[in-house]
Amino acid sequence: VQLQASGGGLVQAGGSLRLSCAASGFTLDYYAIGWFRQAPGKEREGVSGIRGGDGSTYYADSVKGRFTISSDSAKNTLYLQMNSLRPEDTAVYFCVKGISSNWYGDFDSWGQGTQVTVSS
Repeated sequence: VQLQASGGGLVQAGGSLRLSCAASGFTLDYYAIGWFRQAPGKEREGVSGIRGGDGSTYYADSVKGRFTISSDSAKNTLYLQMNSLRPEDTAVYFCVKGISSNWYGDFDSWGQGTQVTVSS
């Protein structure tokens, strides 16, 4: 199993970025998959996820209405569209795979992370 995240960068507040996570070794549709982030000095935070099977989506309150998670089964790739970015969104973003379809379960694979920096 491999998760290759990309798309991070430096953007001004109010701007947008789109993160991608190319998955291999498993089929996205069968597992919970999503994004965590970790800012310096802060705990890792679940940002958004997709439940395997029915595609239900989950968002942290801090990103609701600004971020949109999606997946492309044909490409086995996960995306996170991030709009109206704020300085507090600055963090390393990781894509993760659950051990089951349940987003609130455990995770067994983590990507290498991609840095998102939002300037004020």
